[in-house]
Amino acid sequence: MPDSQKIAVLGGGSFGTAIANFTATNGHQVYQWMRSADQAAAVNATRENERYLPGYQLHPALQVTADLQQALDAAEIVFVSIPSKSFRAVVRQMKPYLAPTAMVISTAKGLEPDGFVLMSQILEEELPGQAIGVLSGPNFAKEIVQKQQTGTVIASDNDALIEKVQAVLSSPSFRVYANHDRYGVELGGALKNIYAIVTGMAAALGCGSNTQAMLLTRSLAEMGRFAQALGANPMTFLGLAGVGDLILTCTSDLSRNYRVGFAIGQGKSLEQAIAEIGQVAEGVNTLKIIKSKADQLGVYMPLVSGLHAVLFEHKPVAEVAASLMQGEQNYDVEFTVPKP
Repeated sequence: MPDSQKIAVLGGGSFGTAIANFTATNGHQVYQWMRSADQAAAVNATRENERYLPGYQLHPALQVTADLQQALDAAEIVFVSIPSKSFRAVVRQMKPYLAPTAMVISTAKGLEPDGFVLMSQILEEELPGQAIGVLSGPNFAKEIVQKQQTGTVIASDNDALIEKVQAVLSSPSFRVYANHDRYGVELGGALKNIYAIVTGMAAALGCGSNTQAMLLTRSLAEMGRFAQALGANPMTFLGLAGVGDLILTCTSDLSRNYRVGFAIGQGKSLEQAIAEIGQVAEGVNTLKIIKSKADQLGVYMPLVSGLHAVLFEHKPVAEVAASLMQGEQNYDVEFTVPKP
């Protein structure tokens, strides 16, 4: 067990709560910041986040607060678990209270709504000089708090940050792997949400295992193709933050994005699907941004284009599915390691 650190977790959602509880269980001094004073008071009183993680008692040492300065004062590590649409605003709020030596890690899986900007790029823009990292992987919050065996990835060009995050998070049930391709790891976390909507829709329509396997594999191909066009390493997508997170999100009804797709496959509108799950589904926003960027770069992404046609161009699912099967028959594996 490493020496106790002061850690701040910003965000009152399921993953922020899981990370805050987990690090408190590991013996660290943890403050979780929630925007709503009423929510923070209720969690402190009941020791349960009834809205996002009902049924799980939080560690007694975890302190929940709506006072951002209290949460950040002297914090050595800050996890920012805020949805993409509010991410920049919260980072600007935290800046005056942040220690110059604090390490800041994004756990958000999405893109800024107004353009092709990843969360770690927002951190770079708003917090110049801070050590920055990204935490991503196949990590459902409910299973983390249940202490089920879980692996995740910390990505940064700062080796000291990687080592420190591995030290504070690692436990017998939580393994933390390192990666220096921060851009690739973060792209994987954002992109997989799109394909979870696709596979959820396919499941609702009664598609079988053959279809699911094809969708997952071709999704991975699209992700790698897009990442390479942006300068990331496509081999990053063979790891936990790529194929691992893709499999998890595309095969479980614990995934918000999968549930949105499933509802749409049942004939519900996008608005009805979003209202039904009651939480942010990052894939809907990400889809618009990725479609625009792929068109701009000339990257072939038929699944992205097909989903966009269904959700925003109001084309029938059957028509789009038929066009996908009749489209270009490309190579199966596009990225290979040269023979020695």
